[in-house]
Amino acid sequence: MSETRDRQQSGSGREIAMLVGVLLLVAAGTVATYWMRSGRVEAAGEPVPAAATAPATAPAPLPPDVVHTDVFFDFKSVRLRADAVRTLQEKAAMMDRTSTWGVLVQGFADRQGPAEYNRALALKRAETVKQFLVELGVPEASVKVASIGADGVVCDDATKECQQLNRRVHLEIRKLRAAAAPAARPVLASGDALPSPQAR
Repeated sequence: MSETRDRQQSGSGREIAMLVGVLLLVAAGTVATYWMRSGRVEAAGEPVPAAATAPATAPAPLPPDVVHTDVFFDFKSVRLRADAVRTLQEKAAMMDRTSTWGVLVQGFADRQGPAEYNRALALKRAETVKQFLVELGVPEASVKVASIGADGVVCDDATKECQQLNRRVHLEIRKLRAAAAPAARPVLASGDALPSPQAR
C-alpha cells in the first residue's frame, strides 16, 4: 500500500513539474514573440509610437506679453550706439502687427551735472529711442515717453562702468490685445447694384 502511495505522489509530482514546465514554455514563447516583433518593426523602419520611445515634451513657450530691455548711451550723448540699434531692431521685429502693443520709453542719466540738465538729457535720449522705433514701423501713438533723469540711477559708484549703467533708456513693451480685423466689405456679383440711399 505504501508502494501505491509512493507511486501516486511521484505521479502528482511529475504532473506538477510538467505543468510548471508548460507554463514556463508559454511565458518564454510570449517574451520571444514580443522581442521578435519589436525587432521586425525597428528593422522595417516602421515608426515606433512616440509614447514608447521618449517622454512627452512640454510645448514651446509663447512669447511673453511684457518685455523689459535697456539701451545704453555714451557720456552726454543722445546718439544711438550700434548695440542699441541692434537691440531696438530685435524688439521692433518681435512686436507682430497682428496685435496692439504699448511701449513705455523711460530716459535716465547719471548724476554728473545739474539735475535739470540730466532730466532734459534723459528726455532727449528717450525721444531718440521713440523716433527710431517709429522709423522701424512701431505706431507712434503706441509709444509713450517719460524722463526720469538722475532720480533713477541704479549704481552710485564713481567708476566708469557704474556710470554707464545709469546712462540708459529703459523700454517696457506690453502686448495689449489682438488687433481688430478690418470690416468685411460686401462683394457684388456682376450686374448687381447697391440700393440707392433713397430706397433705404
